[in-house]
Amino acid sequence: MSKPSTLWELIERAPADTVAIISPETGVTLTYGDLRKQVRAAADVFASAGIRPGDRVAIALPNGIPVLVCFLAASIAGTAAPLNLAYRHDEFVFYLDDTKAKLLVVPEEGGDVARGAAGNSIPVLAVAMSGMDLVFAGAPVASATAADPTPDQIALILHTSGSTGRPKRVPIPHFKLARSAANIAAHYELTEQDVSLCVMPLFHVHGLVASVLSTLYSGGRIIVPGKFNALSFWRTVRDFGVSWYSAVPTIHQVLLARAGGQRPDGAESLRFIRSCSAPLSAVHMGQMEEVFGVPVLEAYGMTEASHQMSSNPLPPDPRKPGTVGRATGIDVGIMDAEGNLQPTGTAGEVVIRGESVVTGYENNPEANATSFVDGWFRTGDQGVIDEAGYLKLVGRLKEMINRAGEKISPLEIDELLATHPAVAEAVCFGFAHPTLGEDVAAVVTLKQDVSTTEAELIAFCKERLADFKRPRKIHIVETIPRTATGKIQRRVVAAAFTPTA
Repeated sequence: MSKPSTLWELIERAPADTVAIISPETGVTLTYGDLRKQVRAAADVFASAGIRPGDRVAIALPNGIPVLVCFLAASIAGTAAPLNLAYRHDEFVFYLDDTKAKLLVVPEEGGDVARGAAGNSIPVLAVAMSGMDLVFAGAPVASATAADPTPDQIALILHTSGSTGRPKRVPIPHFKLARSAANIAAHYELTEQDVSLCVMPLFHVHGLVASVLSTLYSGGRIIVPGKFNALSFWRTVRDFGVSWYSAVPTIHQVLLARAGGQRPDGAESLRFIRSCSAPLSAVHMGQMEEVFGVPVLEAYGMTEASHQMSSNPLPPDPRKPGTVGRATGIDVGIMDAEGNLQPTGTAGEVVIRGESVVTGYENNPEANATSFVDGWFRTGDQGVIDEAGYLKLVGRLKEMINRAGEKISPLEIDELLATHPAVAEAVCFGFAHPTLGEDVAAVVTLKQDVSTTEAELIAFCKERLADFKRPRKIHIVETIPRTATGKIQRRVVAAAFTPTA
């Protein structure tokens, strides 16, 4: 069977009577035939509302069947623009305006903040499930049929996280999403027998592509709860025979802490666990494999790559803790500041190119000029590739700490602090220093029922790090700031905990 070039072709592959999606809370089950019917019907609703190819349909829905159907339907009739339902009013106003949304889809109950942000300028459709069917309140009379999308039609538009400056719009065509899904399915050897548990939010590329599209590509089954719930997680895994799930390290750490060193009932159905979107420490990876009894595969993804760029492999190939594995379906290289590709073993900026990599940001020539060089996309991450092709990330270039000319990777110190028996998680950052330029500080959370002191942690680092790398201040806190998708907000941590003297 040839590889699909659009998301519609992607969901056409599986037999109509094969189960595609299950909502564990509601018990609603859609076969691939049901899914195709629902997607086509919703696409026609959007087309009847005036949506044409290129028009943006903003979708502010919780995880569940409606958001998956609306995402696929919007990508066919126009362009899907998923948004976080938890945004505040000003955030909705910004994203609706920035994407030039022509339509907003919200849940029948809730979504009041999004509705208010849309005002009278953007039509709003409310969606709910009635049995296995999506029902749209306020939908126009059916008057149009959405045409099949073309491979180069923009299926999805997302914003970068905006770690510095204004978030950039990333337009992703059907073809690139389909290729990314195919690459992920191939790398993890996904088949129609696999069952994916989707716990990542579906307004983000991690959940949409890794958990959903790669599974639909393989003809497998997706279990999509309304949100991650640590109390019901393993029961869901057991009841639905989940064979893999993908999540950020935060979720893995919560599950690991709750396991208490005992393999949870249900874990025996897992084939592997995938970790992505934030660094997973080698310590936590080893603990997960020991407790859960399955391989833990750390991957590396970005919105600009339609998600996955590299991953550690399935057994029997080696998994290398502390690396994000080998390239998966695209080219990954290392480049110096002048744009020269570097040899194996040399550190520099990670660059990528391939069928799933976007060719530019939308209406942002300045960012395009600096981010795309000779067909390569500059990721902003610093890394090194070993002789076996495994990529180790050192840190974000803009997060590297420059202490009196010595360049320090905050990830290195994060990983060291994570090996302390009392530390649950650590985040290192640089702060302004009057004579050194920058110096080193860190924030840590502690494991439950374990205690330590700042002095003990600093002494721990002093024994294991060169003096210039040792944190001068370590804050012990209850929680560490994160984005809605679980990424550590290092810049927010730095702003909140920068020493005043």
